[in-house]
Amino acid sequence: MSPRHPPPRLWLMTDERQGETLFPALRALPRGTGVVFRHYRLAPADRRALYERVRGLARRRGLILLLGASPRQAMAWKADGAHGRSPHRSPRPMLRSTPIHRGSELRGAAAGRAELLFLSPVFATRSHPGAPALGPVRFGLLRRYAGKSLIALGGMTPSRARALRKLGAYGWAAIDALSRHPI
Repeated sequence: MSPRHPPPRLWLMTDERQGETLFPALRALPRGTGVVFRHYRLAPADRRALYERVRGLARRRGLILLLGASPRQAMAWKADGAHGRSPHRSPRPMLRSTPIHRGSELRGAAAGRAELLFLSPVFATRSHPGAPALGPVRFGLLRRYAGKSLIALGGMTPSRARALRKLGAYGWAAIDALSRHPI
């Protein structure tokens, strides 16, 4: 991804729950959408094989692909960037993102190397059952301290994304909303 191009505003997060809905979801995404490949629970060889399938489709569809791993591994796997909390410099320029699950993590992340901060859960979500959701008001308050592009994640839908955009969200990400009901 070129530094001249802004990062995507729409992101699909992958995980094992998607099963066979993953590939139809990828095919339905608009060109330029971001994908964060996670699938952390797979055996290393299976994870790599699935990643290669996703990477091939992402390239054909014009999607931006981040690997949930260190920048070095993301470079080795030919990802467009890395998603995670690695403090290490990237071996080459690449898009970096980090997950934020508590307001207390925001300050360190805002000072770190990531260009995108994925803040979750904004709303109740199946990914983190029972976890307290931020809600729009707390999201908006935390946005003031982010200092970087903030991506809303957790229970997101297109209508919720539009509402959060008014509160300063740069973009939004989802699993279910984009896997079961692609836009």
